[in-house]
Amino acid sequence: MSFPILQKYLARLSDATGAASSIWLDHEGKAQGRFFNCTMSSAFQPIRQLDSSAVQAYEGLARSVSAQDQGLSLWKLLDHAASDDESIELDRLCRMLHAINFFRQAGESQADLYLNVHDRLLSAVSSNHGHAFRRILDALELPLSRVVLQLPAATPQQGWLLNYVSDNYRRNGFRFAVNVNSPRDALGVLDRLRPDVFKLDVRELQDRAGLLEVLERCAAAGVSVVFKRLETPQHVAALRELAADAGASLLVQGYLLDEPRATLPQEQARRAA
Repeated sequence: MSFPILQKYLARLSDATGAASSIWLDHEGKAQGRFFNCTMSSAFQPIRQLDSSAVQAYEGLARSVSAQDQGLSLWKLLDHAASDDESIELDRLCRMLHAINFFRQAGESQADLYLNVHDRLLSAVSSNHGHAFRRILDALELPLSRVVLQLPAATPQQGWLLNYVSDNYRRNGFRFAVNVNSPRDALGVLDRLRPDVFKLDVRELQDRAGLLEVLERCAAAGVSVVFKRLETPQHVAALRELAADAGASLLVQGYLLDEPRATLPQEQARRAA
C-alpha cells in the first residue's frame, strides 16, 4: 500500500528545509523535526509473536539526531519541557513523525504502530484526547485502525483520568494499550477500561497464579498481552513455559530480539533465542 496522499506530502517535504519547516526530510528520506534545540526522528522496535517470531507491530520511539545512534529518549525530552503546552507540542510532533516514518516504509506489511502517551499528557490535554492526531491521520489518509496508543501505568489516584482518556481515544476510533505493573493491576483495569492490549514487564513474573488468571481472562475478552523488556534467554524460556501452561499466544518485545532502528527490518523474522 503506497498511501498516495502521504507520498504527495513527502514530496512537498523534500523541498522544505529545517530552517523553514517544523518537519522536513533528511538525505535518506527520513522525516525529522525540531523541539527547542533538539532535532529528532523516529526509531522502531518490533513487537513479535513469541511462538513464531513474526512481527505483529512496531513501537515508535523518539530519538535525537546525533553522532551516537542511541540518541535521546522522548521521556528525557519531556522532562525538559517547561510547560504543559510544550509537552503537548512535543507529543504531537513525535506522533506525526512516527506516523510519517512508519507508513512511508511499511509497504505491504499489515503490522500495527504503537505510540506512547506520556503520563504528563494525560492531564495536560483538557478534552477530546486523540482528536488532533486523528485529524492528521485522516488528512494523510493513513489507517487509523493500525495505530495503538499506549497509556502509562497509573496510580490509584489516576484511575479516573485513565478512564476519561481511554474513553476519548476509543470515541476517536483508536485502539489503546495499557501498561500495568502487576497481574493484580491488570485484573483491576480489565473490566474498567476494556483495553485492546496489556503490556507487562517480563521481569515481574513472580505471581504465576495471577498471570495465568490474567492470560485466561484476556484470551476470553480478546485482549492481547505483550511482555516487554525481554533481555535474556531465561526470559524467553519462562514465557514459553507460561504460554504453554495458559494455552495462550503471547507477544514479546525487547533488546534480546531487536534494537530500535530507524529502518523497518525487511528480512525474515528471526526466531527467539
